[in-house]
Parts: sequence; structure tokens; C-alpha cells
Amino acid sequence: MAKPLQTYIFCLDDHRTFSEDVKKRFTDSSRYIVNVSHNRDDLLKSLRQVQDHRFCKVAIIGLNDTKENFEIADHLVGEIKKMDISTGILILVPPDKLEEARKTIRVNIDSHIPRNANSILRIHNTVKKLISQHSLHIYRKKKTISMYALISFILLSVILALLAWLKLPMYF
Repeated sequence: MAKPLQTYIFCLDDHRTFSEDVKKRFTDSSRYIVNVSHNRDDLLKSLRQVQDHRFCKVAIIGLNDTKENFEIADHLVGEIKKMDISTGILILVPPDKLEEARKTIRVNIDSHIPRNANSILRIHNTVKKLISQHSLHIYRKKKTISMYALISFILLSVILALLAWLKLPMYF
């Protein structure tokens, strides 16, 4: 049986509004490791500590209403993508500022989630989607390596058969 994939969930929650709900939603410690940071530097430090690409990593960034907070988040997302491009990023914004956040943050974001009663469920569904994408990426890598090994074995067998036919034609 396959070992369950571990997922690191990094939350940037400076006002402590959604991080407790995320911890309650992802309670299985064998599958999820939830790390809550309250400032930008702690988040980047936590992300640098987990450099293994076998694990799925998701960063959830909670934003406030201010426009300057969106610009700081744009810079933060750029730094996260420079460290590890495979890290999934979710932005949690107030519903009335959703379009402004989409225009301000220019880096590729996996999901913009409005902060409302359904936001934790949306976070959960998006994290599950990112885990599935990560698993498919690992499966494709393994499949490609297996195909290369199979093709090289077939080519080696054909070359050895041709050499044997040329050197020892009486056995064919």
C-alpha cells in the first residue's frame, strides 16, 4: 500500500482570523503539517526549512483591505516562487477587494479565495486539488523513467541479438 503523501501547509495570518480554522480542518498529522506564521519573515524562514520536493507545499496568505498590503503580498509571492516554483499559493482576501487583489498581484496564484463563511471549505478543496496535481506530477516522472528504462532494455536486447546473429549464425 502506498504511503500517504505529506503536505506542508504554511499560513500567513497576521490578525489570527483563519489559521485556527485551518488547523481544525487539517487535523490528521500523518498527512498534513500546518505551520502558522504571523509575519512575512517567519513564513519565508519556514518555507526555506522544507526544501524536499517529494512533499506537497501550500502557502495560504491572508490579506487585509489596504492596497499597500496587496503590493507587499505581490513581492512575497514572488519570493516564494523564486524559492520553490512548485509551492501552491492561495490568497485569502475580503470579498469586496477580490478584483483589486487579482489586478495588483501579478504573479501566478493558484486560487484567490474570498473571506467568508465558505472560505475554509474552499481552502480545503483547493489544497486537495494541489495535492492531486503534485501526485500526478510525481507519477508522470516515474512513468517517464520507466519508459526510458524499458526502451533502453529493448534496444540493448536488439543490439545483442544482432551481434549474436552476425557472430554465431549457426544458432539462428
